[in-house]
Amino acid sequence: MKTFGFLSHLDLNLYLFRVPIMKELLKRGYKVYAICPKGDKNQALRDIGCDVINYDIDRKGLNPFSEKQSIDNIYYAIKDLHLDVLHTFTAKPNIYGTYAAKKAGIPIILNLVEGLGSFYVKNTLKNILIRTVMERLYKRAFQLSQGCVFVNSDDPSYMTRKKIIQKEKVKIIKSVGVNTQKFSMQNYSDEEIASIKETNNLTGKLVVLMVARAIWDKGIREYYTSATVLKQKYPYVEFLLVGGTDEGNHSCASEEFLNSGDVEWLGHRDDIAELTAACDIYVLPSYLEGLPATLMEATSMAKPIVTTNTVGCRDVVDNGVNGFLVPVKDTNELIEKIESLIKDQDLRIKMGQKGREKALCEFDVNKVVQHYMEYYETFI
Repeated sequence: MKTFGFLSHLDLNLYLFRVPIMKELLKRGYKVYAICPKGDKNQALRDIGCDVINYDIDRKGLNPFSEKQSIDNIYYAIKDLHLDVLHTFTAKPNIYGTYAAKKAGIPIILNLVEGLGSFYVKNTLKNILIRTVMERLYKRAFQLSQGCVFVNSDDPSYMTRKKIIQKEKVKIIKSVGVNTQKFSMQNYSDEEIASIKETNNLTGKLVVLMVARAIWDKGIREYYTSATVLKQKYPYVEFLLVGGTDEGNHSCASEEFLNSGDVEWLGHRDDIAELTAACDIYVLPSYLEGLPATLMEATSMAKPIVTTNTVGCRDVVDNGVNGFLVPVKDTNELIEKIESLIKDQDLRIKMGQKGREKALCEFDVNKVVQHYMEYYETFI
């Protein structure tokens, strides 16, 4: 029996984004290990049939001694599992997991890069230094691993141009997919949507929705400014922001800011599909992404989108087809495109339909899982 290991810095990452792939491997008779720190989703991973192996990692630390300890922790967690394949996710597991896996003698090591991270948003001295170190570490890791999956086209282009990874080791698979059956307007009657709106005090409102962590790099400030301008002209439009704060992140907006202005901040919510069903326009003015799941979900639910012409976002939206792409931090253009959709119901419907077609063709989870199976089969 072939054995697969899935290595992440967080059990929630595996639970939210890898379960469809894990389930398919289990269905095909493989033994699957979920290798992650202890967390609330450990049991849920066991429930689908995975063996859970825990290790400790300092997720945000930069101390060389603790980083060396993280590599050792991964090594001791995997060395006796006799894995045929180890697939790593997120930056530290990608780098440290590859080093540890090579030492443990695992024959096939694969990585997944879901965006380059916030250090690539601003060219501060600190960010430049961290990028330089990260790229050197990644280059060494990619020399040791057999391949790397990227979720958009821009990131591998950057890394191959800088000779961080060889072109032949690059594989592009756009995300882990979206459940197009769950995220479908066919699940909601007009009466159900009216009920969702009533529950959330949205009756009679045209709803603009943004779902993202409440950090500045997601374009929070631009969204709030747009709401202030547009509500003066269109008081019947309700702007919503759904997403929790990121404690300890210096880039996080304060609750004082989030509760001010003309946006209704709802905080973290578990009913994203219902709120998306009730919205009319979806907005994400992010500065940089990997491949945003929320955009794919909104696309799957036939919602017209206004987002930024940046890495990740432009892989989901075809400008003028299923939404609009605006320059990063260009609040005036953001306002203009949101307003064009507020004023034109036919355009909202047309773009939404095109988005649904794109989601079914490119982002459906079953198709994406099949792409992963085909990728794995090239190594085993």
